[in-house]
Amino acid sequence: MEEDYIKLIFGLKLKQIRTEKNLSLFGLSKISGLSKSYLNEIENGKKYPKPDKIVTLSEKLNVPYDQMVSLKLDKNLAPIGELLRSKIFKEIPLELFGIKESNLIDIVANAPAKVNAFISTIIKIAQHYNFTRENFFLASVRSFQEANNNYFDDLESQVSKFIEAYQIDVNHRISSKDLEDILVEEYDYKIIHDELSKYKALVNLRSVYVPKTKTLLLTNEIDEGQRAFIYAKELAYNFLGIKERLFTFPWIKFDTFDQVLNNFYASYFAGALTIPKVMIVDHLKNIFEKDVFDRVSFLMAIKAFNASPESFYQRLTNILPEAFNIQDLFFLRFTHKVNSGRFHLKKELHLSHQHSPRANERNEHYCRRWVSLQVLNQISTNDNDHQFDIQISNYTNEGRKYLVLSSATKDPFSEDYYRSISVGLLINKQLQRKINFLSDSNIVKQEVGVTCERCTIENCEVRQAPPLVLEEDEKNLEIEMIVEELKTKFNT
Repeated sequence: MEEDYIKLIFGLKLKQIRTEKNLSLFGLSKISGLSKSYLNEIENGKKYPKPDKIVTLSEKLNVPYDQMVSLKLDKNLAPIGELLRSKIFKEIPLELFGIKESNLIDIVANAPAKVNAFISTIIKIAQHYNFTRENFFLASVRSFQEANNNYFDDLESQVSKFIEAYQIDVNHRISSKDLEDILVEEYDYKIIHDELSKYKALVNLRSVYVPKTKTLLLTNEIDEGQRAFIYAKELAYNFLGIKERLFTFPWIKFDTFDQVLNNFYASYFAGALTIPKVMIVDHLKNIFEKDVFDRVSFLMAIKAFNASPESFYQRLTNILPEAFNIQDLFFLRFTHKVNSGRFHLKKELHLSHQHSPRANERNEHYCRRWVSLQVLNQISTNDNDHQFDIQISNYTNEGRKYLVLSSATKDPFSEDYYRSISVGLLINKQLQRKINFLSDSNIVKQEVGVTCERCTIENCEVRQAPPLVLEEDEKNLEIEMIVEELKTKFNT
């Protein structure tokens, strides 16, 4: 057991015993002969008393010595003990969010009952929504991205250094062969292209890295862009000197938060390498300067890089806030199985917390008027490799409009599955200054909701469920109004 944990537990127990006996620190000091400042440091987990001092406290408080020094907590403090015994303080780099571990310990020590109630509440919510350690870590990374507007200048600088060190021509598409040569020649990688495809159970894995022999196993199912991205991630791990890492793509397990965070760093590096900042900024400037939306130029911009549409859209969330000061945006990835009638939001990022299209755990029906879902319906009924569309979505209930760009592609690893990637930009004065084509009459404008259960749009031709949540709210409001009337009526 760590010394800090032992000190804090003793302090929490002493404070609990003292308050249960209605003793102030001054009072405990008077009967024990120990100074008030010394007792305060003990209760705040700063000091652990010597055995003779514990004997004195035990006698004066009429509590058995063994109970005083036991690390077992009663039910009122048990959740705090679980939190402190867990690895959460150690696993999450709190400094990323400007938090010191000592600050959290002080909060726990100074208000244990209230902190315990808060922790118990969080645990109950997590259990109710099946919120796992994985969910918590991923949510932490997303919050870290949002806090930095998803742009990391130090990683961008490292990519620039890598490009200079290996003399990569960013004016041309970076091929997987270019990156493979660096992995083999510089980092002694062994790359095997046909091993994973031999195992049916590994159908969803694209790569496995074996660190002892520096062997990278790839599936035959990946395309050129996916192969380049995997190589770029491996280069990131090596060039950035990352040791605490994940070994499969996509990852199937992790041991620490650092592995999850470093996976994000490596992915960011890979996106910045395969889609260089200077090139994508030039493409976007050309598109934004025109008075009408140039669909051909946008699709050409996606194809200009050796990357998937998803990587391109992910890169937009890095570049738009930094290069164009467009920070009010969201990123969504949906999956859809043909003829299933269900759409699942698998990934989301909100650089401003006001955006409406969020995942929910209530099994509600996302608005079928979203372009994110429309492109999925379209591609599932045709033979296109890439379905693209653009839309201005008007959330009438909230008074907000978004310019939403969305692409759908077939999921190469799941039969009869498709996925869509969308970036939505809040239409405000800043966006109007940066993008000239917002008034393009050819862009479809659509009234949308969030889910059918919460939507006020009447006679919606694609509604999947009645507005049950709104109906319940209206019912409760009516009850409240009648109760107020009765209170007024019988108040005299």
